[in-house]
This record gives sequence, structure tokens and C-alpha cells, in this order.
Amino acid sequence: MRAYFSRALICGLLAAASGGSAAVSNAGARDLGPALPWGADPPAQPALRRAAAIAALGRELFLDPALSASGRMSCASCHAPANHFAPANDLPVQLGGRRGDQSGTRAAPGLTYAAATPFFTEHYYDSDGNEAVDAGPTGGRTWDGRINRVRDQVAIPLLSANEMANADEAAVVARAARAPYASRLRELYGADVFRDAHRALQAIGQSLEAYLQTPAEFSPFTSKYDAFLRGQVALSAQEMRGLRAFNDPERGNCANCHHSQLTPNGELPLFTDFGLIALGLPRNPRIPANQDPAWFDLGACGPLRRDLAGQAQFCGLFKAPSLRNVATRRSFFHNGVFTSLRDAVAFYATRDTNPERWFPRGPDGKPQKFDDLPPQYRDNVNMEPPFGRQPGGQPAMSEQDISDIVAFLQTLTDGFTPPRVAATAVARSR
Repeated sequence: MRAYFSRALICGLLAAASGGSAAVSNAGARDLGPALPWGADPPAQPALRRAAAIAALGRELFLDPALSASGRMSCASCHAPANHFAPANDLPVQLGGRRGDQSGTRAAPGLTYAAATPFFTEHYYDSDGNEAVDAGPTGGRTWDGRINRVRDQVAIPLLSANEMANADEAAVVARAARAPYASRLRELYGADVFRDAHRALQAIGQSLEAYLQTPAEFSPFTSKYDAFLRGQVALSAQEMRGLRAFNDPERGNCANCHHSQLTPNGELPLFTDFGLIALGLPRNPRIPANQDPAWFDLGACGPLRRDLAGQAQFCGLFKAPSLRNVATRRSFFHNGVFTSLRDAVAFYATRDTNPERWFPRGPDGKPQKFDDLPPQYRDNVNMEPPFGRQPGGQPAMSEQDISDIVAFLQTLTDGFTPPRVAATAVARSR
């Protein structure tokens, strides 16, 4: 388990700001004031200011719809700051393209708490747990883990025909060169940055990466559950029941993939192990691509990811997202098949005991389980608890458990102010 702290951010941004490696004296995350021997402006400060300027530029890029071919779509269109950088609507996939009418094939993921995502590996061994256990395919960005760095990932929406729809790198760069922040790109990356489209796109990607790794916006750890772990607030009786059901390996077993406890180093949990898993979700008829019965999104083995194509064991696997801020989402899972958090939790409870609730019936009248995967890949579907029970059997979670887990998940929403903190703030303002 990993957590993202400002020191890690500063070190990374210093390296980015200098174009190579950088060392930070006296743990740059602390306030470096005049008490230090070199006075008010220590050697690290110019690099820190440059790093902050790069992140600020990234924020402008993130919010700028002029970077799209339509002139109406920015990064924030799918990753709304007001909704914790997740979609603000209940569409299963977002619309983009040159005229804003092209449908995607996957749900837009939330961006909070993604800064700690490890690079993709087929065999992951967690240094915070049992290092002898192979956790399987883990990490990488996007739902299939095919990209490791934000600076490389940003090219996907900028160039995809159903997203920001730029024809090529040169088209992106031409738009940036006309933007109000073009002068800052020249200041930070050189007066001739726009002469080489690939170099300029790398600068855009690095700036966006710096912004997306800003803890205050993307990893604030300000939920009620964080306050609970800090001893600042108690959870309600229902929230505590939900936490117990969430952690119980015989009921929710959610913590198996969405770790909920402090790490051995005392770091706050990220509610994901970044692993890839096949859940056997129902096919979503609201995704236009799914109107073709021969088309399947196979996750880690394609069609968007190509390096693992042909490796059947990866087909149907998608990355487990962080559950932080999940309660403010309006569609769930990689195909947005559910628009209710309760349904998303209930699916885990009754996928196998009551498949008729989730899957269409075939000509024989039986539920067609795992209908969003070709039959040859259905053995990849996870059968660990709460899954794996027989049709008509007792679900691992009761209706009360489901309600309680939903209540607990609502404590993972950022923006909570502990009562004692709020009272102190009011007293100081008087």
C-alpha cells in the first residue's frame, strides 16, 4: 500500500523542473523560512517556485476547452473539479469528438488519489504485506493499466477521435500556442518550445502531470473516515456496521481489493490495491459500441491495450479504482452499467445467487451470466467471496449489510470538517 505525500510531490516536481534529478535540502515539504542559515530564500526555493508554476500552468491546461477540436471539451468536462474530478452526470460513457456527438467505450474514471498508482506489472509483490504472495497484474493508468505516467496518458484524450479529437500532436500544440498561457509555456520550457510539436506536447503533459499530482486538490484526505482514523470524530452506528461488513472476508470482503486500514507505516488508506480483476459485469446496452454483438471490451487484453493481446488470462480484467469519493459518482464500474451505488454493492452480494436480477435471459429462459465477456474468457471472472455462491442460495451480504456498506462508503467523500476543527475555526474568527 502506498500513500502520496507532499514530499514525494516536491521531489518529483523538482526533478521535472530541472529536467533531471534533484535533491531537496531540509525536507522541502516543510516551510523553509528565514531561520535557516542561508536566509529567506534558500537554494531549493527557486526550484520550488518553478515546480509550483508548472502545476499552475497544468491547471489552466486542464480547464481549457480550446485544446479540443470542438472548442467545447476540456479535461474538466469529464473530470469535474466540483465532483472530485469524476463525471458530473450519469452517462455510462462521455461524449466527445469534433462535434461533441461521439461516444466513448468506457466510463471516465475519477482522478483523485491516483498519484500513487504504481507502474504496471504482471506480477506484483506488495512491500507492505506478504512479499511472498504474487498479487497478479497491478498498476498502470487507465482502466486497463496500459500507460504508466500521466505525462504520457494525456495524449489519449487529446488525440482520441471520440474525445478531444485533435488530428495529431501538431494540432494540439497549435492550439496551445494561441492560448493565453502560451507565454508561460515558453518561460518554463524554452522560447522555442513550439518549434517541435512532440517536445511541446511533452511539456503540456508534464504540466498536467504536475497539476494532477497536487495533494491539496487530488489527494486531500479530508473525508469523515480520515477524521475517524485521526481520532477526530466517531462514525455512526450504521457506518461502523458498514465498515465491519466491508472488512469481513465472509461478507463484503471489499477490503481484499480496497484496503481500508492504516498501512504498517501509519499512512492513510487509498481504498485500492491497484490490481486488475474480472468482475463479470452485465453488458451495458447504453454504450453504443455494445450494439454490435461481436464487439467486446476485454480490458487488459484489448482492444485499446495491445501489448497483452492474445494472452487469454488477462481478458476481462480491469483496474480496481479507489473507492474514495465513490458516493458522489452517478455511474459505476468501467462500463458505467449501474447508476446507483446501492446497486453496485448489491451486485457483489447477489451476482451469483440471483443472476436473474442482473443478466438477460437466454432462449432457454436461464440468465446469461457474464454476457459482456466471450464464453472462452469467463473462467477469468473472480469467484472469491462474496462471489461464488450457488443460484438460489443465501447471499453473503444481507440487505442490511448492503445499506450499511453504502452508508460507510459515504464517509469516504472529501470535504468533511470535524466538529472540533469547525468549532476552533469559528472561535478564532471571533
